[in-house]
Amino acid sequence: MASSTHKAKGKVTRSAGRFGCRYGRFVRKRVADIEAVSRALHTCPKCDMVAVQRKGTGIWECRKCGFKFAGGSYVPQTPAMKVAKRAIDRVVAEKKVAN
Repeated sequence: MASSTHKAKGKVTRSAGRFGCRYGRFVRKRVADIEAVSRALHTCPKCDMVAVQRKGTGIWECRKCGFKFAGGSYVPQTPAMKVAKRAIDRVVAEKKVAN
């Protein structure tokens, strides 16, 4: 006899529900996670408002100030972009100190 506390698997498909039972559970979960991040609003690097929206692959635009910039395919700032920005900021700071 089954326990009454048994939880059913599946049906927590979110945006990947359109795939039905195809492609496997983890692929559908990964797609749903990526789509949730890419469709969410992000912080604008220019005006610091949470109004940046994805316009296309790698194209992001702030709805408040209209600032349009290139970023990652699914997130406005990729981890590699953050590392490069830190290195650039460090070089600029060293130049200011030297002058």
